[in-house]
Amino acid sequence: MIPIRTALISVSDKAGLAEFARGLARFKIKMLSTGGTAKFLAEQGAPVTEVADYTGFPEMLDGRVKTLHPKLHAGILARRDSASHLAAIRAAGIDPIDLIVVNLYPFAQAVARPDCTLAEAVENIDIGGPSMLRAGAKNYTGVGVVTDPSDYPKLLAEIGEHGGALSERTRFALARKAFAHSAAYEAAIGNYLTALGPDGRPAAFPESLTLQFEKLHDLRYGENPHQVAAFYRDAGPGHGLADHVQIQGKELSFNNIADADAAWECVRNFDEAACVIVKHANPCGVAIGTTVREAYERAFATDPTSAFGGVVAFNRALDAATAEAVCKPFVEVVVAPEFDAGARKAFAAKPNVRVLAVELASTAQKYDFKRIGGGLLVQVPDDRALARSDLRTVTRARPTDGQLGDLMFAWRVAKYVKSNAIVFCKDGRTLGIGAGQMSRVDAARVAELKAKEAGLSLAGSVVASDAFFPFRDGVEMVARAGAKAVIQPGGSLRDDEVIAAADELGLVMVFTGVRHFRH
Repeated sequence: MIPIRTALISVSDKAGLAEFARGLARFKIKMLSTGGTAKFLAEQGAPVTEVADYTGFPEMLDGRVKTLHPKLHAGILARRDSASHLAAIRAAGIDPIDLIVVNLYPFAQAVARPDCTLAEAVENIDIGGPSMLRAGAKNYTGVGVVTDPSDYPKLLAEIGEHGGALSERTRFALARKAFAHSAAYEAAIGNYLTALGPDGRPAAFPESLTLQFEKLHDLRYGENPHQVAAFYRDAGPGHGLADHVQIQGKELSFNNIADADAAWECVRNFDEAACVIVKHANPCGVAIGTTVREAYERAFATDPTSAFGGVVAFNRALDAATAEAVCKPFVEVVVAPEFDAGARKAFAAKPNVRVLAVELASTAQKYDFKRIGGGLLVQVPDDRALARSDLRTVTRARPTDGQLGDLMFAWRVAKYVKSNAIVFCKDGRTLGIGAGQMSRVDAARVAELKAKEAGLSLAGSVVASDAFFPFRDGVEMVARAGAKAVIQPGGSLRDDEVIAAADELGLVMVFTGVRHFRH
């Protein structure tokens, strides 16, 4: 192993740095550092030499040039197994640099601010940091490169175990991490700059889109057993199912994760205590209630057959009584923000049930993606919020306050049902859901059939359609089933015909002006 004698430290994020530097000092490791970092380390009592004093060349251009010097880069890049390299740096009076501790200017954080200007963004593009990072990672056989403060404690422990050195295995792992870090950094810059038009104003999408994801773990298989699969998390900021904590249960499958995400995205949109049950990517029961248990029981009653082996999501902490109710039928995955001690005990009796805790706070994703052969479809998320004031009543009959509440509820659910989608609701719960049909009439038939199978009456219900009714037959069908009010986007060439049918049938119909196709 190659002992660490000299470390070069230059960081923006100084979390944990003081303790790490003091640890390096215990192993008699010489520390070089740039202006701001050097000052910080000196204040913490760590022995440090400023880079400018070491190179004999002062920082210049307001700090733009401080580590771009051959005395540093030759010390980093010299191969330890090359006699000519080592002779060359000795002749130049250059010592090898064995450890690089670098994290880069906070470019992504800077451009995330709404008031960030192009000039500010450019000043947050790091030059010296990536150069050192890449040089050290390239020469990992002799140099360790540290980019993540969370690695400091375990690296100090290994340095102590190995008499002041890091194993080549560790240095290689650090190099892989460093290049991924550099790639993500350059991607953020490229995405930002190519999303600016010639006038410097933001465009909707970058000309060159580079995506960065971190692998969490391999999966047993994909949608089917013959497909290999892995689970990745967006490297950028944000909250969502990918940040879940698994409290118990078997390993998550590809389909478990996809269904849990569909359930979570739907349930977190309700202000009231709510429950969403998903099977094969579609909600098969959704309800609100005064308690989460009431919400669960009402959601489950929509389609008990489909709920068997499904994913159940809540937007409130789960208690013991609700957990016990959820455990009675077969359930694959349960998702909620929190689980109290009683709930955890109840689930512990069903050790195969996968129990996931997910933070309710959420940052909207910037883009949605759909992979196609040889390309990628990119869009902004379907996150259009709808208020009651946005609705336009187009029939003679006008909705009551109760109907308005149910129409808004049904509309929220329809957004998460695969198109074509028809959703019957009443009193803050679903009664019948028709999903993924080739025609809207077929979707209505399926929804009515589901309600009948569950023994639920559609009399006095409301209906949400994710897209417009192209003909009057769909409206006639939901009216025959018992619906009294309909919410739909409008926009058909035959809107007049559809509205006339609603008037003839005594239906309330409101237009949203917004479509919710979900493919």
